[in-house]
Amino acid sequence: MQKCTLALGCFWKPEENFKSEPGVLKTEVGYAGGSSAKTTYEEVCTGNTGHAEVVRLTFDENKISFKKILDLFFKMHDPTQKDMQFPDVGTQYRSEIFYEDEEQKKEASEILNEFNKKLDGKIQTNISKIKNYCKAEEYHQKYIEKNR
Repeated sequence: MQKCTLALGCFWKPEENFKSEPGVLKTEVGYAGGSSAKTTYEEVCTGNTGHAEVVRLTFDENKISFKKILDLFFKMHDPTQKDMQFPDVGTQYRSEIFYEDEEQKKEASEILNEFNKKLDGKIQTNISKIKNYCKAEEYHQKYIEKNR
């Protein structure tokens, strides 16, 4: 089993998309990349924490490769938009691949470069070591469901 954490705009739709992929065993929504190990939805929305909304995947690398997940990642959102996925705007909606180890970092760089060539160098996706991941609070999920 491996894990990976991806930021590609609001996390609800990407989570649903990844859930249906063979080999993806578990999905979870949360926040990563910020200045603290714990945060709330309200804090993230201020843009001051440095966190991005993310989908964290647990996957069986014998059934789906990290490269395949990244291929899907780049096709599920517009990686040329900086700090947004229209209509959601803010640093928490940025495009970012959070790697777990050096092998994931290497593969992420390779795939990003391939897509960047196809998109004339316009990719805005960051590649960063995973830090300060925290699962979205139950409150956040209830808040979203109430306001959909």
